[in-house]
Amino acid sequence: MTGRALPDPSFQIRIARALAEVEPAAWDACANPPDATCAAEDAGREERFNPFISHAFLNALEVSGSAVARAGWSPMHVLVEDEAGALLACAPCYLKSHSMGEYVFDYAWADAYERAGGRYYPKLQVSVPFTPAQGRRLLVKPGAHAAAAREALIAGLNALREQSGASSIHVTFPLKSECDALEAAGYLARTGKQFHFFNRGYGSFEDFLGDLASRKRKAIRRERRDALANGVEISALTGADIKDEHWDAFFKFYMNTGSRKWGTPYLTRKFFAQIGASMADRILLVMARREGRWIAGAINLIGDDALYGRNWGAIEEQPFLHFEVCYYQAIEFAIARGLSRVEAGAQGEHKLARGYAPVTTYSAHDIADPRLARAVAQFLEQEREAIAEAIELYGEHVPFRRDLTREESE
Repeated sequence: MTGRALPDPSFQIRIARALAEVEPAAWDACANPPDATCAAEDAGREERFNPFISHAFLNALEVSGSAVARAGWSPMHVLVEDEAGALLACAPCYLKSHSMGEYVFDYAWADAYERAGGRYYPKLQVSVPFTPAQGRRLLVKPGAHAAAAREALIAGLNALREQSGASSIHVTFPLKSECDALEAAGYLARTGKQFHFFNRGYGSFEDFLGDLASRKRKAIRRERRDALANGVEISALTGADIKDEHWDAFFKFYMNTGSRKWGTPYLTRKFFAQIGASMADRILLVMARREGRWIAGAINLIGDDALYGRNWGAIEEQPFLHFEVCYYQAIEFAIARGLSRVEAGAQGEHKLARGYAPVTTYSAHDIADPRLARAVAQFLEQEREAIAEAIELYGEHVPFRRDLTREESE
């Protein structure tokens, strides 16, 4: 691959058009190295092990037919190797023909550019497909070479944009330190917001409730009681306890709810079978049953420090069952496992009243056409101000007792 000069002439850039071309252990040594250090600006966000950037998860998306060219996600993973071919850094990258499944919305940018006569697609997406979860995107193996390898990785992404004819590069849900590095390299920084639960060393769900204002505490207890009315039972399953019958039922929920919400769900049944086989111990499947019949469920991925809520579905309506299965069960599990937080996915101001706090998310964007880049930069400046104001406002409405919020502000 030719392109811009690399910081170390001994480095080589290679593009893998399928993750199966990359040795799993080599990828994971960059994605989830056991001796990685956390930058100060990433405190509370960076994992010792993040399941989404593991070879097992990303490969499952491809071999299952979920993130492939015919779905508009053409894998073009950027690899930085040394002279001997050893992998030093990598980035999960896709050439996209649309903007679906990303959760950082650029539809307005695409529409404006194409109305002005430009061609927005294809574009490059550096992300975990269909997954609005924070984590490392510039995956660098620790060592003396690390800083130069990251520079080479960014140079490789920029060269790939030029050679592929892509209009832009979009790095979504990276760590703050990565966003800063990309901004220093000329990318445009963007912010967003999510709502996360933070474990303050609770010993039980009741301990968590004890931190809430009385009215909020009573509301959650009522919601949990009503969710289990009419004989509803909850099962929280991990590892070998997850059977084919559970995946079959969950996929039915996923297809039913996904079809009603956004038309065509992204993930195939084979994807769930694949991760069930390759990383079952990293999965929490919360299932609801009534009269012996599964009626709803939610899938979560388990990191070393966080629980990540992903997909939910149901085939029966039950008041507050969504909150119980997706939010309260996740909090209980995180507390029991000693996990520091729960990331419950994109959007959802309703999470605020249920103990989830507002946080800032990040993305970085490189746009080839300077005219579009200028317009987007102006938009992002205004958007960042609006996001910061919204997060500050949400912070004034967290459900915790006033004495606790007052202590934290002092």
